[in-house]
Amino acid sequence: MSEITPDTKDWTWVLERPCPECGFVAADLPATEVAGVVRESVPRWQAVLARPDARTRPRPDVWSPLEYACHVRDVYRVFATRARLMLAEDSPTFENWDQDATAIAERYAQQDPATVSAELAEAGQDAASAFDGVPADAWQRVGLRSNGSRFTVETLGQYFVHDVVHHLDDVSG
Repeated sequence: MSEITPDTKDWTWVLERPCPECGFVAADLPATEVAGVVRESVPRWQAVLARPDARTRPRPDVWSPLEYACHVRDVYRVFATRARLMLAEDSPTFENWDQDATAIAERYAQQDPATVSAELAEAGQDAASAFDGVPADAWQRVGLRSNGSRFTVETLGQYFVHDVVHHLDDVSG
């Protein structure tokens, strides 16, 4: 299996303009709808994992649906943690998360689709709960990515949801 070229793009631009690849407009998503979009995505991801081709890469240099689903499961986990951290601390700096290193270390391509489906559902529910739990006066609380990118809880949620929706588009989910 060929190695995947690491994604080194800074995707924070999706907060300012529509994504030309998937069509998602992050700025149009009300913060209070983040949890609902996450919950709606879970069964779609589970359907992707149930497909007979879930383990098959469309090209050697492109993740399989299973690998994308593992990534999204981990995205749910990372962003639930970040949202809660932003509510608990003033202007926290998030730990760096290298998604490509995680994919290799966790052997995404070798994971079991049924296990990933269950883990994804649990992580998705937890992420939705984290965003459901944001008080109305806390959406503008700030957090910083390790590279200095500044987020509010609202923009973190919008950025997060773009990732989930974008990868559903990647796998025709």
